[in-house]
Amino acid sequence: METKTTSETTSSSILLTGVVFLANLDFVGLLDYALKAGIGGAIWLGFKLTADYLERKRKNK
Repeated sequence: METKTTSETTSSSILLTGVVFLANLDFVGLLDYALKAGIGGAIWLGFKLTADYLERKRKNK
């Protein structure tokens, strides 16, 4: 009977846990969330750049 090393057992457990978690993920939901977050971030960036531009313009007068 051969004894496995601790690193082999640990890596197998981590791999198995990762596979179980990935099997339960809703990839369409994650893609939808990522798309909404990207659009929201772009809108925020647009407002921030506009506010910075207007602030610089107001300070220069």
